[in-house]
Amino acid sequence: MKVAVIQFPGSNCDDDARYALAGLGAEAVMIWHRERELKGAGAVVIPGGFSYGDYLRSGALAALSPVMEAVRAFAARGGPVVGICNGFQILTEAGLLPGQLARNPSLHFLCQTVLLRVERSDTAFTRGYTPGQLLRLPIAHNEGSYYADHETIARLEGDGRVIFRYADAQGQLSAVANVNQSLHSIAGIVNERGNVLGMMPHPERAAETLLGSTDGLPLLRALLEAGLC
Repeated sequence: MKVAVIQFPGSNCDDDARYALAGLGAEAVMIWHRERELKGAGAVVIPGGFSYGDYLRSGALAALSPVMEAVRAFAARGGPVVGICNGFQILTEAGLLPGQLARNPSLHFLCQTVLLRVERSDTAFTRGYTPGQLLRLPIAHNEGSYYADHETIARLEGDGRVIFRYADAQGQLSAVANVNQSLHSIAGIVNERGNVLGMMPHPERAAETLLGSTDGLPLLRALLEAGLC
């Protein structure tokens, strides 16, 4: 099947996504930000990077790109969309996911491997995991601290829309494990319909043993399966 990988000026994880998806037998179609169609893709990936140089706010300018109208329409029809790192930032700026991603409180760019706790396995993106499973995935971001107002956080929690959290080796939540100090240790959320996922860690960079982890593969496989439905 075809997967649209959206490219913006400053994207730098687009080829990583294409490589990982190709390894699973998908045809990754690169879609430039000025285009207005997704070329028959059954799923969409908005990759990481520094779209438009992160000017104004991370993802703010990319959210206004012509291609995002096609992404919004695709998501409204129930199509599966995954935004990774800068892609998560773009999804929040585009109004496809609630909340925002703020500057890491440390004021440092974070580039390291983290542990994620899977909160649910009954979503379109987590069917290959088990609740409580710990995943080893890399992060690489400067603005990854998730926040939202109290009502939004309460709604996310009440609806079970937080599907990944930063955790320690025992699966416990802590300030140390929550490397960017996101509210409620949130690392990944879905929209109300469950077909749009935003996450800061990079599953496409944990897709083969040589990279130190294959924990991202089940998520990418699930994305492809969702795109075939």
